Amino acid sequence: MDALQGVELCYPQLPNSSCRGSPRPRPGAALLSTLLSSVTLLTVALNLLVIISISHFRQLHTPTNLLLLSLATSDLLVGLLVMPLETVRLTVTCWLLGDLMCILSYVIGFTLTSASVGNMVLISTDRYVAICHPLQYPNKITCSRVERSVCLCWACSLLYNGLLLKDHLRHPDRQSSCYGECLVVINYVPGAVDLVFTFFGPCSVILALYVRVFVVAVSQARAMRSHIAAVAGGSVIVTAKKSEKKAARTLGVVILVFLMTFCPYYYPSLAGQDIKNSASSWPIVSWLLYFNSCVNPLIYAFFYPWFRKAIKFIVTLKILEQDSSHASIL
Repeated sequence: MDALQGVELCYPQLPNSSCRGSPRPRPGAALLSTLLSSVTLLTVALNLLVIISISHFRQLHTPTNLLLLSLATSDLLVGLLVMPLETVRLTVTCWLLGDLMCILSYVIGFTLTSASVGNMVLISTDRYVAICHPLQYPNKITCSRVERSVCLCWACSLLYNGLLLKDHLRHPDRQSSCYGECLVVINYVPGAVDLVFTFFGPCSVILALYVRVFVVAVSQARAMRSHIAAVAGGSVIVTAKKSEKKAARTLGVVILVFLMTFCPYYYPSLAGQDIKNSASSWPIVSWLLYFNSCVNPLIYAFFYPWFRKAIKFIVTLKILEQDSSHASIL
């Protein structure tokens, strides 16, 4: 009897088949809920600003910004659809939304995360072509090609994650032992496949493209520095070195954040284990994964001067003025 003290039935009307949950201390649950809700609101606000900026201002309708728009859309949906459910899942021990909603929440979360990773690969490809093949960029990277690539990215993400969780979709309660439990288990074999397609593959492409971009950018900077130095003396060496350091720092942040947020999630697959949302480390691992959606707009948008200028237009409501979409942002 002592072991059952402080334990409540998730469904009191089903005493024989209901799970038992230990409610978290109220002050701790309230603090945790407030913190996670703040992260959710920040994620939604930042990505919404990116979406409004790119959609409204005509100068920003470029292939590169279409990719940023797609990335911001996936991250916005993570903030709207996934983070609130994860907050409830973390602060309330009983799942009260049913087995089907449990699986759908993971299908949506995995799909949006995959779409976000796919968009990052497309952005890396765009930057590679722009810097390594600048003369061919206007012909190779067009708005129509980017739109088709983005649609393909989203379709593949939905299809892939639907196949990954197809058994759970057919039998939503296949892993649950009682009512009030939301349990999803990805076995080692599909987990290893997911590791390759969602982590190793995209990560290898991003690293390879960014290393190539960095090498070309550094060589271009050195060539320009040598040319200017031959004309005006050696006074520009410091400036060139600063630009090289800035490029290295920016690319390093992109890669580091991606690895930091995705590595913990795939650790069980790397260790030859099943991925279970019932593991004690799951809340931290999942929130690290979704926190990437909050960091993405900071990395990919705040480095652009036009974004800061667009924010001023939005905050001061100048965006509501007539012909504001034709304003000079760049």
